[in-house]
Amino acid sequence: MTTDNNQALGKDDIRIYVADLAAYNAGYLHGIWVDATLEVAEMQEQINTLLSSSPVSDAEEYAIHDFEGFGDYHLGEYAGLEAAHDIASFIQEYPNFGSALLSHFNDLEEAREMAENNYCGCYASLGDYAQELTEETSEIPSHLQYYIDYEAMARDMEMNGDVFTVETGYREVHVFWSK
Repeated sequence: MTTDNNQALGKDDIRIYVADLAAYNAGYLHGIWVDATLEVAEMQEQINTLLSSSPVSDAEEYAIHDFEGFGDYHLGEYAGLEAAHDIASFIQEYPNFGSALLSHFNDLEEAREMAENNYCGCYASLGDYAQELTEETSEIPSHLQYYIDYEAMARDMEMNGDVFTVETGYREVHVFWSK
């Protein structure tokens, strides 16, 4: 395996492992890790360099054999550089929930629409969101405030399809209004 560009990478790097298929089919591990947030032309340039240094003559084809930093989202082997770049850029733009949202919808445009137009925020629970929404939009008499069941309200909001959530960690519930 060629590791020419494998400088120290952080835990938040989003990258793909590109394998030289001619070498792979001939029994060689020849590939590189490529930063998927680079412009597509830069990624292609690195891949062209990989293919030109192949241990097998006339290497032309490559495939994405691995990926890191895509979180919950599964990038396909033949996704293509442009798709890998677009998905990596989305995850980089929304690091707290981007991969989970992509995994939920499996569609970049739909995930982008939700992130840009329907995101309500991150809460410890959906009940906390229901409480905040209720207190911001309603005047609650002080003698009733302890009798409101915000968890039940939250459960109803979700079951009715008003909202959906993406949980990314302990007490990290990202809330989105449904379309």
